[in-house]
Amino acid sequence: MDAALGGRSESGGGNAEATAAETAFCFDAFVRVRLPELLRFGRVLTGNDEAAADLVQDALERTLLAWSRLDDRDDPVAYVRRVMVNRNISVWRRLRRESVTDEPPVVVHLDTHRDHDLWHALQTLPARQRAVLALRYYEDLSEAEIARVLGCSTGTVKSQASKGMAKLRAQLPDREDHERPAGPAAARGSR
Repeated sequence: MDAALGGRSESGGGNAEATAAETAFCFDAFVRVRLPELLRFGRVLTGNDEAAADLVQDALERTLLAWSRLDDRDDPVAYVRRVMVNRNISVWRRLRRESVTDEPPVVVHLDTHRDHDLWHALQTLPARQRAVLALRYYEDLSEAEIARVLGCSTGTVKSQASKGMAKLRAQLPDREDHERPAGPAAARGSR
């Protein structure tokens, strides 16, 4: 696996300093290549750039601690995404315990009224449903890939996607584009 994608080369021994330096180099290369993608995913999960940056930083710190335990069969991007989803759910649970409100967080920097409505509706979904929809329609992952990232069954992914889409349809009845994603998944015809 390429170092930029998160793989580690087989050094066949060597001293601990060389191994630590190699690990740091591989992780740094991974972050350089994948950071924009992870920030975009964080933005979809959290609804704003600052929270996304915090979420990505937290996930990368946790990933660095586990980096030496990941092997060539592990997908480091999927690992970081899973950490991000889990941390985001934990934050939402903590916030829900601290203060209960009907108002979702304010979303900033929206391009259109239509996007504002969609972002607002997404932020009202439970964190797990929002994560499934983000991975499905924004990150263009298959149901099996989403299940692996979230650590659940494909049936759970299907159920959460169905419930999330039903809630979005109820909140956005005038939208004509809610049946199919606008991204690469639509071109492939995946659902």
